[in-house]
This record gives sequence, structure tokens and C-alpha cells, in this order.
Amino acid sequence: MFSAERQAIKSRVSDSAITIDSLDKSFPQAQSGWRAFLQPFSAPTLEAVRGISLQVKQGEAVALLGVNGAGKSTLLRILATLLLPSGGSAVVCGFDVAKEPEAVRSQLGYHAGSDTGFYARLTGKENLRFFGRLNHLSDSLLRTRIPALAKLFELEDALGNQVRTLSSGTVQRLSLLRAVLHQPKVLLLDEPTRSLDALGAADFRRFLKKEVLQKQGTSLLFASHTLPEIEYLADRVAILKDGELVALGTPQELKDKSGRATLEEAFAAITGHGPRLLEEAASS
Repeated sequence: MFSAERQAIKSRVSDSAITIDSLDKSFPQAQSGWRAFLQPFSAPTLEAVRGISLQVKQGEAVALLGVNGAGKSTLLRILATLLLPSGGSAVVCGFDVAKEPEAVRSQLGYHAGSDTGFYARLTGKENLRFFGRLNHLSDSLLRTRIPALAKLFELEDALGNQVRTLSSGTVQRLSLLRAVLHQPKVLLLDEPTRSLDALGAADFRRFLKKEVLQKQGTSLLFASHTLPEIEYLADRVAILKDGELVALGTPQELKDKSGRATLEEAFAAITGHGPRLLEEAASS
């Protein structure tokens, strides 16, 4: 092997599955008054993500915690190569999200909450086979893996039905199944249990913990408002406020740092958000 090739491979080997360095993302703001007729949007001045630096180690689970508008979904969408950063850099499994998006997508699974992206007139099984083939899974593997995961997610009856006929909760579970179908090295989840009932959410958390994190060694970065879910799954918690990373540590470290007994109280103390705002975020 040529030395240049060896060096290129070596440079991609790291203890970090995700490396985020001084990441920024700004969006145009809508103009008001008479200016809106001439120029509906201004220059990118709405800062959704501001100078975030964060690493997720291989096999680690990190939770993003913050009220609505804190920048959690924007950060996940940048890592999923759906948005380009305005500044800084983000690297997934050694690949830059802005410069090597196709390589990044080959390494990860992504679940975007209500934005499922399924083909409504195809059945659940047809959708899964389509996305599985996009991830280079063979037909023989899909014939065994789809039914096995469908049983785990209680989706056997949904596989033969068109997606447009399924309930929102069923489509949510189908989307979660799609995200783990190809056993990705990195998993990005945006409020993964939001539309699941209590039993379905508990089953999915156990599946993530035992099968995805422990057995497969997948790296997980997820956003959630469910604090027991965060404490169950996350090795560390990244607290975001107004697009900035304001605290990072294990749930216990955050409690100790803030001098609070619970993660909810620690979050409120660190961000300055009162209990009412926290309850509103959790119920949204």
C-alpha cells in the first residue's frame, strides 16, 4: 500500500465517531413592513447554532437537551447532511459533512421525528426494501432482517399496508426501524419516542440500549425532552440554550455541578428556565 493511502486511512481512524468544532448555522429572517415587498428575507442573521464544539466517542450515547428553539434539530440535520453549516466543521466517522456528504450518509442512520420521507402509496415492506437497497443491503439479508425487526417493533401487520393508511404512531415506529435497518455506525435520533405509547417507547429504549448500543457498539446522538429516557440511554448530556452549548457531562455530573438532586432541576438551574417552561417543552 502506498504511504499516501496509508496516511489517508490513518487520518480517518479516531476515538471520535462525531467531531464538531465551532459549528455555526444562521438562517435568513423574514422582513416586516414595506421592505418585505422588495426583499422578503434579510441576510442570514437568525443564529440557530452558535460555536458548538462537541465530540461523541465510538460506542457512546450523547443526549441533546434544551427547550424548543435551542438548536437541537438544526444540529442533527447538519450532521445528517441535510443542512450546510454557516461556519466551523463537523466530521462523522472521519468524513466532513460539508465536503463528503455521501460518505457521511453511508455511515449513519437518521430519524427526524415527524418528517418520515416514506412513499405513501408503497407498503411498509416495500419502503423498507427500497431504503435497505439504497444502503447496499442484499435482498437475502432484507428478507430476514425486516421481519425480525418488524416483530420487535410490533409492525408485522403494517408491512403489507400502504404507508398512507397507517397511523402516525405506526409510521413513527416504521421510521425508527428504517433508521437501524442497516446497522449504522452512527445513529442520529430527533425525539425518537415522541409519537409512541408508553409501552412502545419503553420497548424501543430497551432495544436501543441492548441491541444497538451494547451489542453493535453504535454511537448515538439524540435529542429528547423525556428526562427518564435521557438518564436511561445517555452516557453524557449536552445542554443547549439559544444555539449554544452551555453544559456537558454525565447526568450525575450535571446534578453535582448545579447542586440539584434531579436532572430536571439541574437543567432548570443551568439554563435559567423555570419548571413551567420545562413542562411546556416536554409536552410539545
